Amino acid sequence: MSRLVIYTEGKTSSIENLVKKLFEAEVTVKNIDDIKEIEVLNPDAAIFDISLGKLKELSMIMKFPVPVLVVSDDTPENITVRGEAYDYILNPINEYEFSVRLKNLIKIKELKDKINNITTTDELTGLHNRKFMLERLESEMSRAKRYNSTVSCILFDLDFFKVVNDMYGYEWGDVLLKKVAEMLQNLARKEDVVTRYGDEEFMVILPDTSEENAFIFAERFRRDIEKMSFIPAGEVERHPVKVSGGIASYPQIDNIDENANSLIRYAEHALYNAKKRGKNKIVLFSQVNLDY
Repeated sequence: MSRLVIYTEGKTSSIENLVKKLFEAEVTVKNIDDIKEIEVLNPDAAIFDISLGKLKELSMIMKFPVPVLVVSDDTPENITVRGEAYDYILNPINEYEFSVRLKNLIKIKELKDKINNITTTDELTGLHNRKFMLERLESEMSRAKRYNSTVSCILFDLDFFKVVNDMYGYEWGDVLLKKVAEMLQNLARKEDVVTRYGDEEFMVILPDTSEENAFIFAERFRRDIEKMSFIPAGEVERHPVKVSGGIASYPQIDNIDENANSLIRYAEHALYNAKKRGKNKIVLFSQVNLDY
C-alpha cells in the first residue's frame, strides 16, 4: 500500500477523496507550514494543493526529498521544483491523467529506494554499510550541534575471528557474522544505526545518547556475545566468542571542530586500547590518553 501526503494551505483538500478513490493508499493531509516534516514522514509521493506563489517560495528555500505532484490552476513553467522528481496537473483534474502521473512518481520513488538499498546495505549481514553510516553520522552530529544534544558511536570488533575462519572455514565465519549482526540489530533501538564497518567490525550510531549510556549498551552486548551459543557443524561444544569495543561521543573534545571522520577515529583509538588491554573489554575514548 502506498503512503501519500497531501499538502494544502488550509486544513482540508478536495483532492483527498479523489486520491482515496483512485488508490489503495494511506493518505495524510498536512498544512504546508509543516513541510519540514516530510523527511520524517517519507511518503511515496507528495501532492501539493497550494498556490503557485507558495510553491515558488518553498522551491527557493528547500529541496523536497520525495517526488512531488503539483495541482495547479496555471502552468507553473517558471518554477523549478527542486526534488527527487516532480510533475504537475492542471485544474480541473482529469482523473485518468492524475492517476497516471501519480503512479509514475510513486514508481520513481520505489526504484530509487531499491537502488539506495542496494548501495547502502551489506550483502552478507543485511546491515547498513560504511557509506550509509558516514552519511548518517554526519547528519546526526549536525543535529546534535543544532539542538545541543549528544550522539555516540561504538566500534565493535570480534576477538580472534581469524581463528574461526581457520578452524571451521569461511562458511562458518559468515554464519557467526550473521548471528552477531542479528543480535546487535535486536539490541538496538529503532533510531539507532547498525553498520557492518569492516570484515569482523560493526559500528552502532546512538543518537541522543551520552557516553555513559553508550557504555551500558556496549557492555550489555559484550556480555550477550560472551554467552552466545555458537556450535559449528560437527562440533560438540560451543566455540567461545568474545568482542571488544571502543566508544566515542560528540561533543568529545573542547575547541576542536569534530566531524564524522574524527569521531570514528576516536572510536578506533578506544577500540585499539581495548584490544591492547587484553580484549573482551569496552573502552571509552575519554579514558584514552593521546597527544593531539
